[in-house]
Amino acid sequence: MSRPSDNKRAALPARPSTRGAPPREVRIIGGQWRRSKLPVADVPGLRPTPDRVRETLFNWLGQNLDGWRCLDAFAGSGALGFEAASRGAAEVVLVERDPSLVRSLRASQQRLGAASVRVEAADALVFMRRAAPEQFELVFIDPPFDANLFEPALAAAAALVVPHGFVYLEADCEFDDGALAAHGFRVHRHSRAGAVHFHLLHKAAAPTRAETPGYTAAATPTRGVPS
Repeated sequence: MSRPSDNKRAALPARPSTRGAPPREVRIIGGQWRRSKLPVADVPGLRPTPDRVRETLFNWLGQNLDGWRCLDAFAGSGALGFEAASRGAAEVVLVERDPSLVRSLRASQQRLGAASVRVEAADALVFMRRAAPEQFELVFIDPPFDANLFEPALAAAAALVVPHGFVYLEADCEFDDGALAAHGFRVHRHSRAGAVHFHLLHKAAAPTRAETPGYTAAATPTRGVPS
């Protein structure tokens, strides 16, 4: 869930809007809080992830996220993070730096009684770079499209995701395996909704001793990948 960025970067050329006016609210579409409403604040540039995109994403992941730990790095309305918590995630961290959106996220957390959800008032990149490594099964990345944050966000997320974990990336262009290889990801699923591309990225396991030349041993079971 992206929002405008005030990072001190060189101005980028203006891009045409990829969507019309955002809705005033979005609904959680699955799990224990199905049909519950989340407010969408009147913040310029806020783009709540549409219902049909979230439905596709959680079909890719499987409907049950029991025990998963998730990070919604650019939380906005929190639609992605609350959706994950609704479907059984054990821990969901929502990171947002806009004070009005932080207040809204905390109000939604209290209204839903979402004990597994924690709201952090912080810059997403700063939070990710300071966080302990390999602590999330799933990281959501939906930064402002015009802020040049895709690469640094992917680099930061790569350290936080467990081997065989996932990153959801929403962007205004398609990312392929070649562009993602430096971060240790490959594209597991990709689709498009209008001008918005959304990806489910899979993180490979780090090389182990068993994968080094000349070493032989029984293979260690690894976590399965949703089909």
